Amino acid sequence: MNPADPTPAPPNRMTAAPPSAAERERVVQALSTHFANDDLSMEEFEDRLERAYKVGSTPQLAALLADLPALDATDAAGRSPAFLAPPGDVPARGVMMAVLSGNERKGSWIVPRHLKVVALLGGVELDLREARFAPGVTEIDVTAILGGVVIVIPPGVRVESFGAAFLGGFDSQAGDATALTPFNPVIRLSGIAIMGGVEVKTRAPGERGGRRGRRSRGDAAQLRGTDDR
Repeated sequence: MNPADPTPAPPNRMTAAPPSAAERERVVQALSTHFANDDLSMEEFEDRLERAYKVGSTPQLAALLADLPALDATDAAGRSPAFLAPPGDVPARGVMMAVLSGNERKGSWIVPRHLKVVALLGGVELDLREARFAPGVTEIDVTAILGGVVIVIPPGVRVESFGAAFLGGFDSQAGDATALTPFNPVIRLSGIAIMGGVEVKTRAPGERGGRRGRRSRGDAAQLRGTDDR
């Protein structure tokens, strides 16, 4: 090579910019619409939803929709379900604990994607009637030992329960089994109750139950093997 010849410049490789929270939300809404239109199975929807939160560039985000049919103007306008929060606003994890005490959460709040609840000789009341969720599945893992956990959900929320009990009760006979669209939250409930109780109730926002307030150790004993009717 002639030293006088200029050295070829290296190719200009531009680094793709990371997607904004609004871009991620638009893709999540589009994936939700495709799932509602039967373009995606539940497994495909959850897989792409998880990838939508993790991809590091706008082209990678757009690729999640590339093989799906184009949405018409009505679908592209999207929906604004009251249940759902923008994906970027949802915490990844959270913990609620009650040890020899009570812990209550209610009102308007955003439920983490994975929530750990522990009641040890105490009680937890988790009121989700005014809460907002991430699109897709919200996981709640409960451990109740000589304690009680009550979860109150509004109509329109689907509950999948994988809990177990030993000398206690794990009652999750609540939840809307017909809420199969991506615009309805899905709570995947797991955990164990040992000489304690876990109960899921469905109540409309503003509806009062038979009993209010924190669960005490006496309430936990009443939960064991009995329904709160």
